[in-house]
Amino acid sequence: MKVRQQVVGAAIVRHGTVLTARRTTPPAVAGRWEFPGGKVEPGETPDDALGREVAEELGCAVEVTGWLAGEVPIGDRHVLRVATARLTAGKPRPTEHDQVRWLTPEQLDVVDWLEPDRPFLAELGETLLDGEQLAGGNVGGAVRIGDTVRRGTGPWTVAVHALLAHVATAGLRAVPRVHGFDGRGREVLDFMAGEVIDVDTELLSEPRVRDLAAWTRELHEAAAGFDHPGPWRHLPLGPTDRLGHNDLAPYNVAFEGDHVAGVFDWDFAGPTTASMELAHQAWNAVPLFRDIGAEASASRVRALAEGYGTTPQAVLDKVVARVRGSADAVRAMVRDGTAGGLVAAGEPARTEEALAALIARLPAIEAALGAGDPRR
Repeated sequence: MKVRQQVVGAAIVRHGTVLTARRTTPPAVAGRWEFPGGKVEPGETPDDALGREVAEELGCAVEVTGWLAGEVPIGDRHVLRVATARLTAGKPRPTEHDQVRWLTPEQLDVVDWLEPDRPFLAELGETLLDGEQLAGGNVGGAVRIGDTVRRGTGPWTVAVHALLAHVATAGLRAVPRVHGFDGRGREVLDFMAGEVIDVDTELLSEPRVRDLAAWTRELHEAAAGFDHPGPWRHLPLGPTDRLGHNDLAPYNVAFEGDHVAGVFDWDFAGPTTASMELAHQAWNAVPLFRDIGAEASASRVRALAEGYGTTPQAVLDKVVARVRGSADAVRAMVRDGTAGGLVAAGEPARTEEALAALIARLPAIEAALGAGDPRR
């Protein structure tokens, strides 16, 4: 039996989307879509052939990350295999096709694929739904797919989505839109682009600290008058008087320049108080969880207070209670299995150790605030 020549196609994956290319020749298939690729020449490995074909057709470099299952005959002389691949250099620019598109898993059926490519779409769709793991957040589990983020849901999701719709309608900036749910039951939200700062190793600039607090006030004002029976994912905060985010920390915020560009991870949104929101920011954004010096801490607490329109001492007064509440909440999450990566990060013991160190530093920070502003 004659051996069929192998043809390889590249399912190039980026941010949970796949690249497809539209054929121009021959006339019988012009206008239909395919995975870019071509024949494996004598002496070539399939990986090498795929790399060569992609470079010729799209002017970019890729690395094979795996092979989809199976192979499909093309006529009497060829057989198609499809590999998943990632871009390593360059930007895809069609030379032998007239158009390329990046498709999400939900869009795989919106183009007219060549028949040999279709059998690979089901497995590819599941691969795309895995998405690209996102940095930021504090619990983990969020993935990017195209211009969206996919996250797990809970009993609180309906209330959170209603709040997001309300504050967006009220004109609040930097809020993700809700796009429903995906095939795995995850919520689908806008991907919020911008710079996310790791305050374990860096510091937010004081203008960013100030704008985060100003955005918090804008949120509270936009949420005024909104009511929803919940359930909300409650934190042990005590009496509350408004709705807010409840986890406004640098790991949940993207910045462009000095301004908040996107706020994500709204799971803990719900009843809160202004002082508890600001205390959480002081802990995470000043940050008070590590020692940056009394003068620097005081200056940054002052910027936070100015941004919202309150006093630095009012912010400091609630930090210890707010952090203890967070530690209690993590314990509850550990018990119900929703703590994600927090346990691996050493929580809540790490937070409690840092809080004890802050309590020892607080008199020096308060003295620095008093020296800088008699009204504190």
